Amino acid sequence: MTIPFLFLALFLLMFLGTPVAVSLGLAGSLTILLFSPDSVSSLAIKLFETSEHYTLLAIPFFLLAGSFMTTGGVARRLIDFANACVGHIRGGLAIGAVLACMLFAALSGSSPATVAAVGSIAIAGMVRSGYPQPFAAGIVANAGTLGILIPPSVVMVVYAAATETSVGSLFMAGVVPGLMLGGALMVAIYIIAVKKNLPAMPRATMRQWLSSGRKAVWGLLLMVIILGGIYSGMFTPTEAAAVAAVYSAFIAIFVYKDMRFRDSHKVVLESAKLSIMLMFIIANAMLFAHVLTTEQIPQQITAAVVEAGLSPWMFLLVVNIVLLIAGAFMEPSAIILILAPILFPIAVQLGIDPIHLGVVMVVNMEIGMITPPVGLNLFVTSAVTGMPVTSVIRAAMPWLSILVVFLILITYIPSIALFLPRALGM
Repeated sequence: MTIPFLFLALFLLMFLGTPVAVSLGLAGSLTILLFSPDSVSSLAIKLFETSEHYTLLAIPFFLLAGSFMTTGGVARRLIDFANACVGHIRGGLAIGAVLACMLFAALSGSSPATVAAVGSIAIAGMVRSGYPQPFAAGIVANAGTLGILIPPSVVMVVYAAATETSVGSLFMAGVVPGLMLGGALMVAIYIIAVKKNLPAMPRATMRQWLSSGRKAVWGLLLMVIILGGIYSGMFTPTEAAAVAAVYSAFIAIFVYKDMRFRDSHKVVLESAKLSIMLMFIIANAMLFAHVLTTEQIPQQITAAVVEAGLSPWMFLLVVNIVLLIAGAFMEPSAIILILAPILFPIAVQLGIDPIHLGVVMVVNMEIGMITPPVGLNLFVTSAVTGMPVTSVIRAAMPWLSILVVFLILITYIPSIALFLPRALGM
């Protein structure tokens, strides 16, 4: 009765409109109270243990760094630099928006933050230059998903915490796929731009290119600090996140001077609100995962899958279907924390690399970000552009096919994700 009750309670609470975090916590708590020999005190202990998880401490710091970078005008400078690099190509402003999303993704670790920061500037610029607004909105909504694939990634940190895998290896595994997906979007934009004769900017002079690069360099250096610090052994990922938060505050206040020190508390408050919301989801999802582990549900499912003779490619197909459906209705971190403890032991048993599984799950979460009815990027794009959400959905859907094809490649060609970690001996 334990397994049916746990999942029935979860889906019933969600169907009744209960917030996902509360649904996870209540379903886990009721299952322990009714079916488990564990005491009620184990609930409080598990929630407290979640707050002590060292890996998860990176999340609020990455969110804080992203908030300072968003507020401090770094996105504007990155967009100017991207346009100076590729703006002269047919459809260059749109290609530059994708490049800016890739660069900002390497700073923020958040997909909605990437859409908000880049979209608020890039979409308006494209519309002024003669691009259709739906075209511009669809591009940024999709390119913004790179925020959780290109390192650092908050979702990857959550997966690492749920499965006890290496955050550094996951970060490296996201580099090549992130560059590939960004490149695929750029190629598609160029083909459409040539067919529709979309405008191109005048080629930037060397002086303009150097000037835009000089202005953006302080933001770009954050990538070097985060990734260089982790892979040189100078920082752990959590320490790198803390250094990134301090660095981004210093740059925004004292170097770019886009905000005053007296206004910094507003940025800290907003990132704290977002951190608390996310950590509340994580704490309840950890409680749910604790019930799964205590009742040996992953082990039972693993044994059933092995007995059924499911091959690795069939298992990955099922994983993708389940994650795509879940991604349309739930927040990525909650999905990772619910399903990773179930899928992880099965993948290991079938010989699938845990890092590869992590990247596959993250790419699925990317698609979930632009899949109605709960695609976060769709709502952020709507808020940035003033377009109705239904119009944003129609604008984003044509580009979704690129992400689906990319998901198939990542799923069945593991070397795309694993090449760089293996080359670095990780």
